[in-house]
Amino acid sequence: MTQLTAQEKNAVTDIPKRGMPVTIITGFLGSGKTTLLNQILKNKQNLKVAVLVNEFGDINIDSQLLVSVDQDMVELSNGCICCTINDGLVDAVYRVLEREERIDYLVIETTGIADPLPIVLTFLGTELRDLTNLDSILTVVDSEAFDSEHFQSEAALKQLTYGDIILLNKTDLVTPKKLQELEAYIHNVKVSAKILHSTYGQVPLALILGVGLNANDVCSFEDDTHEHHHHHGNHSHHLENDGFMSISFQSDRPFDVNKFEAFLTEDMPAGVFRAKGFLWFNDSELRHIFQLSGPRYHLYADEWTTAPKNQLVVIGRNLNRQEITSLLNKCLVTVSS
Repeated sequence: MTQLTAQEKNAVTDIPKRGMPVTIITGFLGSGKTTLLNQILKNKQNLKVAVLVNEFGDINIDSQLLVSVDQDMVELSNGCICCTINDGLVDAVYRVLEREERIDYLVIETTGIADPLPIVLTFLGTELRDLTNLDSILTVVDSEAFDSEHFQSEAALKQLTYGDIILLNKTDLVTPKKLQELEAYIHNVKVSAKILHSTYGQVPLALILGVGLNANDVCSFEDDTHEHHHHHGNHSHHLENDGFMSISFQSDRPFDVNKFEAFLTEDMPAGVFRAKGFLWFNDSELRHIFQLSGPRYHLYADEWTTAPKNQLVVIGRNLNRQEITSLLNKCLVTVSS
């Protein structure tokens, strides 16, 4: 790898969007990736999103949102932008990073017959690793067209095995039995897969964007009981419609680290999809920023800027609020009498 000059290093640190979360959307031809991208670009949640696509022609951009069209970039009135990956992925990402206005998320569409791994490695193995934060890999599946024959295609199988989130699209076109078989098949290929259902690519953005380790973003998912002042506003009403709910947990007592680990690995209810928050452990003086998305979780430690306490938000489908609160309470250090 080439050494950067001091001047280039400074230029890199000047990029305003260091650590920008990246979501990679993959999925077989016709699965509904483009429809999903249009939903993301039209998003009503005031998130500024940059979408990278191979061709503008595929994306039917809402003309009411259109502000300007450059040769390889389209700007929308809601602050989102759409760019083509003409000159190569890394260049396209830099074009987004170097823009002055805020961008909350970068979403990249792979072609329908692509193995997503080379794109993943571009983010993990090049200088982009220091500038962006690979958020999740989302695989879109056409519930109606899908059958096991599909997976004589190596690329289609890899799209499933690398996916953190599997979005079963077009669920309105299949019977509940077919959906069940489909989920069983996917879990067989990838045990830990988190599966979402959608029609026309409609899915609450809170469930697919923002798994990144950005500490400032930890409280951007809240439930009705806790109103945080945050530019994303309150997502809960988008979630409730789909049987999704968000549960907040706070405590002025620390967690026992072993009990909390047992909760994550053994006791976590199956419906939990995302969790994020600030954690206080009994054996550490540091604040732990916690992110869970599907089977993966990260802990990132830094200094407390406030009095230590636990603040955690758990999102999932058809969860039992009392059960989760009770399980988390059991992880707290017991007060000795």
